[in-house]
Amino acid sequence: MIRVLIADDHPIVREGLRQILSDTDDILVVDEADSGQAVMTCLARGHCDVVLLDISMPGRDGLDVLRELKQQQPKLPVLVLSMYPEEHYAVRVLRGGAAGYLTKSSAPDELISAIRRVSSGRKYISTSLAERLTYELDRDADKAAHEVLSDREYQVMHKIAVGKSVKEIAEELDLSVKTVSTYRTRILVKMNMKNNAEIVLYAVQNKLVE
Repeated sequence: MIRVLIADDHPIVREGLRQILSDTDDILVVDEADSGQAVMTCLARGHCDVVLLDISMPGRDGLDVLRELKQQQPKLPVLVLSMYPEEHYAVRVLRGGAAGYLTKSSAPDELISAIRRVSSGRKYISTSLAERLTYELDRDADKAAHEVLSDREYQVMHKIAVGKSVKEIAEELDLSVKTVSTYRTRILVKMNMKNNAEIVLYAVQNKLVE
């Protein structure tokens, strides 16, 4: 039996995932978490075989949780399930130690197959993502501007690109406004940009936002 922890801040999503997995004979949902901190609490009190992790949660988001989780339990497979298309986060979370990446628009059968695959110690990568990974490896010598950003800088950059204010970003990431402003400054310097408008334009041109 594959024991799964579902981590998503939307109750209706967690219930939907639980219903999908309840139709299988070999997968059991043993716990649920609605925040990054709740994920770590769940893992501390019980054992699971796979973590199904949303990338966007209140407080500490999925990237932060993934980083800490892999530090504490490096062999525990984490399957990231996100509303964001693969080109937004997939390569970054795989580099961060995730065993796979699925969008929430994926078919239930694909989700079940992915859980079974990562529970056996393998990676789950869709055909389109495999092509993207190959592309990323081929262009390592000439990285895109956003690839030089740290995970946190990328998070802030992405939120700026979708129109979030510094105050809103600070609240969502549980950081001070001053800290977010510092990240924004680093982003502008690293990407050789002057203002938020250039960040938005870059993100749209590179399909990092919809």
